[in-house]
Amino acid sequence: MPELDRAYRLDDRFDRTTGRAYLTGTQALVRLLLAQAAIDRRDGLNTAGLVSGYRGSPLGAVDQELWRAKDRLAAAGIRFQPGINEDLAAAALLGSQRVALDPAATVEGVFGLWYGKGPGVDRSGDALKHGNAYGSSRRGGVLVVAGDDHGCVSSSMSHQSDLALAAWHLPVIHPGSIAEYEAFGLWGFAASRFSGAWVGFKAISEVVEGAASVDLAPLPHFAAPDFTPPPGGLHIRWPDLPSLAIEARALNKLDAVRAFARATPLDRLVVAPERPRLLVVTVGKAHGDAMEAFRLLGYGPDALAAGGVAVLKVGLVHPLDSARIAGLAAGVETVLVIEEKAALVERQLRDGLYDLPGDRRPRILGKRDASGAPLVPDVEELRPSRLAGLLAEALRGLGLAVHEPDAVPAAPASGPLPVRTPYFCSGCPHNTSTRVPEGSQARAGIGCHFMANWMERDTTGIVPMGAEGVDWTGQAPFTRQAHVFQNLGDGTYFHSGHAAIRQAVASGANITYKILYNDAVAMTGGQPVDGVLTVPQITRLVAAEGAARVVVVSDDPDRVARAAARDPLGAGVAVHHRDELDAVQRSLRDTPGVTVLVYDQTCATEARRRRKRGLAAPVARRAVINPLVCEGCGDCQAKSNCLSVVPVETEFGRKRAIDQTGCNNDLSCLKGFCPSFVTLDGATPRRRPGVAVAPEAVAARAAALPEPDTMLGGAPYEILVAGVGGTGVVTVGALITMAAHLEGRGASVLDFMGFAQKGGQVLSFVRLAADPSALHQVRIDRGRADAVLACDLVVAASAEASAVIDPTRTRIVANTHEIPTGTTLRDPHARIDTRMLESLLARRVGAGALRSLDAQAMAARLTGDAQGANVLLLGFAWQCGLVPVSGAALDQAVALNGVAVPGNRLALAWGRLLAADPAFVAAQIAPEAAPAQDLDAVIDRRAEHLAAYQDEAYAARYRARVEAVRQRAGDGLAEAVARSLFRLMAIKDEYEVARLHSDPAFHARLSEEFEGPGSGGRVRPTFHLAPPLLARTRPGESEPRKIAFGPWVLPVLRGIAALKILRGRRFDPLALIAEQRAVLATYEAQIDAALALVGRADPTMLRDLLGAPEAIRGFGPVKARAIAAWRTRSEALLAAARAGNDTGAPLSRAG
Repeated sequence: MPELDRAYRLDDRFDRTTGRAYLTGTQALVRLLLAQAAIDRRDGLNTAGLVSGYRGSPLGAVDQELWRAKDRLAAAGIRFQPGINEDLAAAALLGSQRVALDPAATVEGVFGLWYGKGPGVDRSGDALKHGNAYGSSRRGGVLVVAGDDHGCVSSSMSHQSDLALAAWHLPVIHPGSIAEYEAFGLWGFAASRFSGAWVGFKAISEVVEGAASVDLAPLPHFAAPDFTPPPGGLHIRWPDLPSLAIEARALNKLDAVRAFARATPLDRLVVAPERPRLLVVTVGKAHGDAMEAFRLLGYGPDALAAGGVAVLKVGLVHPLDSARIAGLAAGVETVLVIEEKAALVERQLRDGLYDLPGDRRPRILGKRDASGAPLVPDVEELRPSRLAGLLAEALRGLGLAVHEPDAVPAAPASGPLPVRTPYFCSGCPHNTSTRVPEGSQARAGIGCHFMANWMERDTTGIVPMGAEGVDWTGQAPFTRQAHVFQNLGDGTYFHSGHAAIRQAVASGANITYKILYNDAVAMTGGQPVDGVLTVPQITRLVAAEGAARVVVVSDDPDRVARAAARDPLGAGVAVHHRDELDAVQRSLRDTPGVTVLVYDQTCATEARRRRKRGLAAPVARRAVINPLVCEGCGDCQAKSNCLSVVPVETEFGRKRAIDQTGCNNDLSCLKGFCPSFVTLDGATPRRRPGVAVAPEAVAARAAALPEPDTMLGGAPYEILVAGVGGTGVVTVGALITMAAHLEGRGASVLDFMGFAQKGGQVLSFVRLAADPSALHQVRIDRGRADAVLACDLVVAASAEASAVIDPTRTRIVANTHEIPTGTTLRDPHARIDTRMLESLLARRVGAGALRSLDAQAMAARLTGDAQGANVLLLGFAWQCGLVPVSGAALDQAVALNGVAVPGNRLALAWGRLLAADPAFVAAQIAPEAAPAQDLDAVIDRRAEHLAAYQDEAYAARYRARVEAVRQRAGDGLAEAVARSLFRLMAIKDEYEVARLHSDPAFHARLSEEFEGPGSGGRVRPTFHLAPPLLARTRPGESEPRKIAFGPWVLPVLRGIAALKILRGRRFDPLALIAEQRAVLATYEAQIDAALALVGRADPTMLRDLLGAPEAIRGFGPVKARAIAAWRTRSEALLAAARAGNDTGAPLSRAG
């Protein structure tokens, strides 16, 4: 067993100078800055550092890491100054180089690092060109870190910034792994100081968003280049007035960089045969892809050298050291260039080798083969599997034998699969703020609110950041559409969006900007806006820009009023509650010109973070749904669009519940037209007790289990963790890789979250190796997964996850818990067929290679906390031998993670026991009451409920009717009637709602699940009801507003419940409306009609007919719409049954 590094601490990622460290790509950038400061201290230089830029994936977390390391950075003299946008940040870096010219300077120079994603590079072209042209200082230097999303995973389009940087005469370096970030970055600073150029540093998603265990190298020394600068030198100077001399100097700087690269090469000859016949030139990440492809073909470095194949890894991609490559290429038959996306190195290489004599000039292949046909892909990201074929042909061309890996069998055919799309977080302000009035259209923009595009919100379009709404000014003159709404995040407004509003005003367009003030840049991690931005400030600014009308809509108008007392709103600005959003938007829509609505509500996830840190008041009110009152209509979800309003299966069908662990207490769900909601003031959820076994005893029993074989072979071992954003999927990958790092093994992880907010798809690619040098790339290639930890079946069955599965090698552990998707949240009839998905995976790998369990249910019942489900699944997988790290290393990784350590250790232990000692686990769990399955139980439980609903006679009437159907048509049709007739007989009128809300069992459950603020922990419920005699419908609204009734109403509810004896009588004061009485009568007539057709009509059609009332759900106008739809459907079914024709797909069955 490998020796464990027990002394390792998380701070070692910055503090260690020798050995190995585990760090993310973003942390490697921080380490790079600290290393540059250390070099300057070593060399006796009095320098400082400046970092500025703007966040954006794949560099979305740079500012967070810099803030976390602020003490270290400050001690090293490094200042972090976030830019409000990328181009202004670049201008700040230009200023940092002028320190060398300042007679009042306190330091000799400032080394600077600019960062921004691809679009930020584009918009900052002028600033970056000016910075590079005027130059860096001798003891300063600037590194331009460009975050490129080659795969268009989290961007509006893919980016390749090296092409633009090269066009602007910046030298560009391209590290291919996290391990190269520090060395390349230090080289870049040194080259910038020598040449006077700003140096581009390409950071692609697949590297910078990963994490890895890396070897640490001593701080480097750089050789003095053989280069004589032109008169006046190459560095920043003044005066330096505009002239062509600046352009000439920029080209001279590139010559200086070439000289620096000759003295201290960044390019590396990885394979150097004595007599090469083929030179393979690789660039950045593509080098690892190519080396892995060679490995899969059976060719390691020694075999390649023996076969005459040289491999040159290019680090300086512009300007290319063509002279060195020409020397290597002289005499070889072919040069094959492997680079991702468009050709940059290949074009320079062709120019550099063009003048070689014909007999020494090799054939150059890359994006095209010798015949001009496509060869190396220039659009999609490279993978070893995408390179293996063309590399195999190249080897065969040398007369070498090649054994290509067997093709991975395609996934078995299946019907349409559920899709897990990204979603707004629970309680996200965008759930409400992105709605528009009926008949209106909204335009999307940059930010989380972009997801409104796929949420049935009449939202379309995409524009560059900061251009929101300007596209409408070009469309409006040529369309009959009079107006649009434009969503604009507060971060984007501060970044550049304010200029778009100015342009819209200048154009005279009719548009309403909705500035979504969430008090955080939620899309990249909840960072604050980079400066001071308040709601009152926005209102004054947009009014000054010429907005025709400005209003504020807030979830808390009183908060806005308090803020306005210190910081006045713009003149004439009105403040409205968010409940008035629709009316306010209609009014703005009818106002000519540019209008602005500032929607003020803090990002739900950021508010949750602040509560955890004690920076915000604790939750004052919690929402709960009484499951027996709930009809499962989904109106609460439709009104709130909230992930925490989840479907739950009950004895009486699918209902809704509030997931208290995910709920951010937005309380928009209360708007659902339904009396099932109860709120609890000051209450906190009680932690559910786990099983009676002490955690120490669980740990001891797990420790006594035999450890699985955790040895690694010569090839990498690859694990895919597939799950849902916000549930700890990334944590699982981090724990595994940290454990491997602690054992001295090679380890990397790449987390692909894309647009995955809460509820979106997350894939973590974990790769381990006994020899770290065996890990060439970070992503698991097609068919290469040894294990899949399926934390969610929907994601595990997706095309992206299925692609890495090989039926001959992959083993899977799967969580079978149904985790709702956006579709199942919005549609009360939608289901995720987990059995089908599990079967699909079993067919893919074979039943013996799949083990499954309901990890959420097990975690909740065993530990009292369902949030430990993914760690429990990890323990299960580890005990099954799917995770080759030692138990001691995994335990230390949990401790180092520092979050919920006791709970995670307990979850790991229970996961192990579930895998190896399921009988022991089963003996600890009390059986839970399951919904009735056989017909007798279905009838008995519903008859019992109807007796409490009305009386025994009413229940007997139900029994008799169902038994009559059973005798005539058998159990199949009788079950449909048993469920549907119960639904129509147990109508939730005022008597029933009062009975269920005053039921002692319901209040006992509240006390069991929540602790109140008063003595004894009693909870005091408030009921949210819309009694017909009291609730009122406001002008412009279609439904009555609910009224909150405090705990004082309980005696009243008991009194109303006692009056149920009057139900249906002549003097019933709360008589059911005629429509609902008619529904029951109509259904009973349909039962008779169906029985008359038994033996003649299609049985499935009759079952659909008699199960159709399952769709009748809800209250008031919601139920009225459902009844109308049921009538249409049932009449069509009955007519078709009589005619012997089918009308379409059957309705789903429920309780």
